[in-house]
Amino acid sequence: MLTSNPGILDTRWGLKMAHLTHSHERANQSSRIQNILAKIILGHKRDSIWFLPLVGLAALVWFILRVVPKPSRAAYPCQRIALPLAGGFFVWAAGLIGSTYLFRKGQTLLRQKKMIKASFCLVVGTSLGFGILMGKPDGKILAEPQINNDPVGVARGLNPGRVVWVHDPEATDWQGVGYGHWWEPEHTIQGVVDEMMSHTLRWLSGRLNDYTAWDALFRFFNQSHGGGDVGYTPGEKIVIKVNFVGCHYEPSHGGVDPETYDLVEFVDYMNTSPQVIVALLRQLVDVVGVEQEDISVGDPMALFPNQYYDICHAEFPNVHYLDHWGGNPEHPRTGVEYSNIPFYWSCHPSGTSQDYVPVSFAEAKYLINLANFKSHSSAGVTFCAKNHYGSLIRHPVAAGYYSMHLSLANNVPTDGNYRATVDLLGHAHTGGKTLLYLIDGLYSGVHPYEQSPRHWECEPFNDDWTSSLFASQDPVALESVGFDLMQLEGDPLQFPQRPGVDDYLHEAALADNPPSGTYYDPDHDGDISRLPSLGVHEHWNNPTDRQYSRNLGTGDGIELIRLGPVTAVPQAESTLDLASFCYPNPFNPMTNIHFELPSRLEVELSIYNVQGERVATILNAVLPAGSHETIWEGRDSRGHHVASGTYFYHIAAADYVETGRMVLAK
Repeated sequence: MLTSNPGILDTRWGLKMAHLTHSHERANQSSRIQNILAKIILGHKRDSIWFLPLVGLAALVWFILRVVPKPSRAAYPCQRIALPLAGGFFVWAAGLIGSTYLFRKGQTLLRQKKMIKASFCLVVGTSLGFGILMGKPDGKILAEPQINNDPVGVARGLNPGRVVWVHDPEATDWQGVGYGHWWEPEHTIQGVVDEMMSHTLRWLSGRLNDYTAWDALFRFFNQSHGGGDVGYTPGEKIVIKVNFVGCHYEPSHGGVDPETYDLVEFVDYMNTSPQVIVALLRQLVDVVGVEQEDISVGDPMALFPNQYYDICHAEFPNVHYLDHWGGNPEHPRTGVEYSNIPFYWSCHPSGTSQDYVPVSFAEAKYLINLANFKSHSSAGVTFCAKNHYGSLIRHPVAAGYYSMHLSLANNVPTDGNYRATVDLLGHAHTGGKTLLYLIDGLYSGVHPYEQSPRHWECEPFNDDWTSSLFASQDPVALESVGFDLMQLEGDPLQFPQRPGVDDYLHEAALADNPPSGTYYDPDHDGDISRLPSLGVHEHWNNPTDRQYSRNLGTGDGIELIRLGPVTAVPQAESTLDLASFCYPNPFNPMTNIHFELPSRLEVELSIYNVQGERVATILNAVLPAGSHETIWEGRDSRGHHVASGTYFYHIAAADYVETGRMVLAK
C-alpha cells in the first residue's frame, strides 16, 4: 500500500538524517565548484583556439578536486567524462612544455655554436610544437550522418507513429537567472500550458474535444492490452513519472534541503515544470473524472520540493506526491517503497542485488511518462526512456546493483549493443503500463553541466526558450523526434551528436530481433518471453522541412504533427488547411462537399442557416488522411427538405475549422 503515515515517516526520517546532514554541506560546496567549472566550459565559444585547452584544464582541476579526496568518485559519470579530457590536456600540455624547452635549448646551443645538438633540438622541438598546436585536445568524436526516412520497427498508438509537437512562446515569460525563477506562476503561464496540453491530446487522438480524446486513448490502450473496448473505469490508479533529477535524494546530486524541503541549490534546473503537472492533473481529474486519491505523481529517486509541491497541492490536495524519503513530519509526502515484483536486466549481470519496481507502479493500472527535453553527458539525450532511470528508487549507479550507466553511449559509443533503456521501456510495470508519453519542453538545457535552461536560436524558437510540449503513444517515435531536434543545437558540448547515442532507438524498435542480439526480457529471470518491437524509429528528411515517412506518404514510420501557438488562431504549422469547397454551387437538389485531411482525424460536418441555427449534422466520424466528399441532399436533421436560400457548411477536425457558403436555388 502507498504510505504517508506520520509514524512511518518519523522512523524513516530518523534513519536517514545522519547521512543527509553529514553530506549536505560538502555537497553544496562541491556543487558550487561544478557550477563554476561548467560556466567556464560553456561560456567560451567553440571556435576559439583556446576553448578545448580550457575545457581540458577545467576537467583536470575538477577531477583532482573531486576524485583525489574520494577515489570512488572516479566511477561517477561526470568524472568518466572529465578523465579523458583531463588526460588529453595533460599530454597536450606536457608536449607543449617539452617543445618549448627543446626550442629554447636549441637556441642556446646555437649561440654556443654546437651545431649538431642545436639542430637536433630545434628540429624535434619545432616538429613537436607543430604537432601539438595542430592536435590540441579534441573534445568530441561525432557520429556518422544518419540515413533519412528509413523506418525500422512497428509503429504504435491509436494513430500509429504519431508524434504531436506544440510550440507556443507565450507559455514562458522569464528573462533568465536573476529575474525570479522560471517555475514561478508569473514566468510560466498556466493558462497557456493548459491549452497546449488540450491541443496536444486532441491532435494525438484525432478527436474534437478533450473528453473524447482521453476516451479514445484509454480505449486503445485497453484493447491493445487485452482489456476490451473500455475507457477509464473509476477506481483505477494512475501513476505519473516525472523527472526531478535536480532534486535527487543524494545531496551531491540534488538541491533540496532535507529539513525544510526548500529547493536551495539548482533552483533553476530543468526539472519537470509544476505547470505541466497541474495541466495534466486538471485533465485527469476535471475531464476524465479520476479521483485525486487514485493519482500518484513524482520521481521515486528524488524529493518533491516545496516550490513545486505548493503549486500542485493547492489545487490537488489529495493526490499522492511521491518522494524518495517520504518527506518529514513537517513536510509530509508519500514515501516510495519496493514491491515484490522483480525487474531483471537482459544483460544478465552477475553478483548484483535484485531490483524491484515501486509499489506505486505495481498498483497502478496506467502510467504516464512525463519527461524533460535535455541533452545528457552520458546518454547524449534524456527523454522518456532515460526518465525511467529514476523509477527504481535507488541511484542508477548504486553500489551492489547493476549500474545502468554502463550501457549508455558515453561508455559504449558504438552501435549494436545492449541498452538498459530498452528493458525500462519494455517491463510490464513501466513501459508496459504506459498510456501516454509526454515531454515537457518548456525549458531545455544540458545535464549535468548547466544548472539553468538555455535559449535555442533555430526556428521556431528564435533565440528564446523552447516553450514546447511533445506527446505520443509510441515511445520510440517520440524519442526519435526529440533526438533529431537535439541535432539542431541545444548543447554546445554536442553530447547528442556523439557515437552510439541513438543506438537505443534501434534496439528498442527492433527489440524482437535487435542488432545486438540481446534477448530483451526484463520480466523474467532468463530468456523466456522476448519483447516485441517497442515502436518505430527513423530520422527526418532534413532539418528544414522536418518530415517523416508518414508525412511524406513514403512509409509506415513516424507522423510528426507540428502545432503553432495555441494563444493565436490554432492551426498546423505545416500551413495545410481543409481545402474545402462544394459543387455544384448554387445547387438543386444536392451538393457535394469536398475537404482534405492532413492526418487521421475525427470530423464533424454540420449545416447552418443564415440565422446561425444548426440545420443538420451530416457527418461525424474518424476519417483517414486524404481527400473526402460527402453529399448534402438539402434536408434537415428530421429528413425534411429545407427552403431555398443561403446555407453554410461547417467542418471541424481537431484544431481545423472551416466554413463555406452555398446556395440552394429551387
